[in-house]
Amino acid sequence: MTQRVYVLAVTEEFSPKRWLIGEPLESGRLDEQLLPKRIALPVFASDALSSVAYGPQEMFLVLTIGGLAVLAHAPWVALGVICLIAIVVAGSFQLVRAYPSGGGDYEVAHRNLGPRAGLVVGAALLIDYVLTVAVSVAAGVDNVISALPALAPWRVELAVALIALLAIANLRGVRESGAAFALPTYVFIASVVLLVGTGLVRTALGDPPVAASSAYAVEADPITQAGLALLLLRAFASGCSALTGIEAISNGVPAFRRPKVRNARITLLLLGGVSISLFAGITALGVISRLHYAQDPCDLIGYADCATRPQPSVIAQLATAVFGEGAPLVYLVTASTALVLLLAANTAFNGFPLLGSVLAANGFAPRSLANRGDRLVHSNGVILLALAAALLVLVLRADVNALIQLYVIGVFVSFSFGQIGMTVHWLRLRRTRRREFRMLPLAISVTSALCTGAVLLIVTVTKFTHGAWAVFVLGPILWWLMLGIHRYYARVRAEIAADRTTVFGAKGDHAIVLVEELTKPTLKALDYAIAARHATLEGVHADVDPEATMRLERQWKAEGVRVPLRIVPSPYRDVAEPVVEHIRRHRAEHGPEVVTVYTPKLVGLRWWEHLLHNRRSTRIRQRLTLEHGVTLALVPWRLHPDLPVGPDPRPLPGDARRGQPARPVVRQQHRPARERR
Repeated sequence: MTQRVYVLAVTEEFSPKRWLIGEPLESGRLDEQLLPKRIALPVFASDALSSVAYGPQEMFLVLTIGGLAVLAHAPWVALGVICLIAIVVAGSFQLVRAYPSGGGDYEVAHRNLGPRAGLVVGAALLIDYVLTVAVSVAAGVDNVISALPALAPWRVELAVALIALLAIANLRGVRESGAAFALPTYVFIASVVLLVGTGLVRTALGDPPVAASSAYAVEADPITQAGLALLLLRAFASGCSALTGIEAISNGVPAFRRPKVRNARITLLLLGGVSISLFAGITALGVISRLHYAQDPCDLIGYADCATRPQPSVIAQLATAVFGEGAPLVYLVTASTALVLLLAANTAFNGFPLLGSVLAANGFAPRSLANRGDRLVHSNGVILLALAAALLVLVLRADVNALIQLYVIGVFVSFSFGQIGMTVHWLRLRRTRRREFRMLPLAISVTSALCTGAVLLIVTVTKFTHGAWAVFVLGPILWWLMLGIHRYYARVRAEIAADRTTVFGAKGDHAIVLVEELTKPTLKALDYAIAARHATLEGVHADVDPEATMRLERQWKAEGVRVPLRIVPSPYRDVAEPVVEHIRRHRAEHGPEVVTVYTPKLVGLRWWEHLLHNRRSTRIRQRLTLEHGVTLALVPWRLHPDLPVGPDPRPLPGDARRGQPARPVVRQQHRPARERR
């Protein structure tokens, strides 16, 4: 009896995944996903650029606590932040050239200070990337609520939905997401430049803008005034949030077009120049307009309905002061700020997966983080980041002030270790290759290491009791987990490495077909086992139900199946252990034979059908995998043969990634094993 095969055309069904992230890309098209400078700037610098929206806001928030006298120190605090931005940019400029592989501060510390120091940087950056997404989205939602106060009750839901949208956009590919995010970033830069320029021109003409919050009195705490130095340090630490995102370019060099190093360094310089200009301009306008911003609006004396009316963000207040209440430009500035704050999270969606892939390549993270998905991005890293950020937003209720306290610690840990590593790099270069050594890069690295180390100490002291302690708990835990992963991979490599002492002395070839009932799937498994021409073959049935066993024996004889049927007792109604014991007895009697166990498996089940079928065969296979000398052969039997077999709804694993074309529909008529005799 011959097998009849029918091939039918299949129309591919609708796939939500394809609609969301697009068709898979071939590996050879990876170069097409590399970024030119005009796209790389918004992709990798949106976090740093957007930081100028909430960096000054956090600085004013802290200074307002001390009253008007302390607010007068805002220009000097801002000057310290600006100098620090310039120093960090200069240090990163040297790092990009020395270590362009994409590890950034992690790779520098790993190579020059040792793997454990590198893990400190890796853990700090991973945490900071999660916080970048959470803070950026929460700050963006704050700006949306400033324009549309009716959305205030939906703060958390909006934040989680936006994180999901950003994840989907990044799963579509780096270049595609960058092109989508480029316009809002440039609109933000232009709108803030217009805001600052207009405000400064008005000031020069004798008509300085005045913020509405300048009319609200601030009651200063005498204890706070006594601790002026500590308060100024805390304001400086909060303002340093404007430095977040600078490290993303050194971590993302592989994503740039060639020449990668040159393009990355130019983008870094553009980022530094724009960040300094915008931060200085917003701070200057805030001082000129006598802006007040409090953590609790009710702390501002005269603020009506403080319990129900959200406090406008610093950018929103400045736009209103410069352009006037209800002016179209106010909404433009507010909307572009909200957008760029949301898109700032895109920096983390590029940096986190790249860093995760480097850690995975070094064996400190699960290897799945190194895999590229259908769109040539490290999709597992994107999904992991989105889940972690969404969880953080849910726990802290998308509160920017609560999230910001956890922020900055990680990035300054990476800055400090990275620049210390660069100092060691230059000193080593001085000893080994004197002709390539230059004193200026060493001086820059030493200065950056000292400054970022000092700022790390300031940030830690001023923010520790305000929530930053959580980072010092999570960081060591993550460090320990990554070190444990590395040790695990090392043990596995050592255990499975080929050597000359391990001998596989199996002799003989025996096959077993597990029989529960005499059905078509069972006969097909027998058919396959016979076709494989094993030396010996038997069917094995565990006697769980004596009546069913007797019925099986009668059917076996009636159908004329010539394969011997072995009944093994099962007094405790288990199947796996009796079969294992039978295999052990057989190997003890016949020597170290290779035993192949054929198990039928139903496939083509609808989702609800899985609930109706017994999972016993799966448990049996799991137990047999632990037995030495046993191999498993899975014999699929497709249910519902009249339904079409195509790439949907059940494509084989890896088909989409390989760009596999739709498989033809196949309908088969299986002939029982007895007919082959």
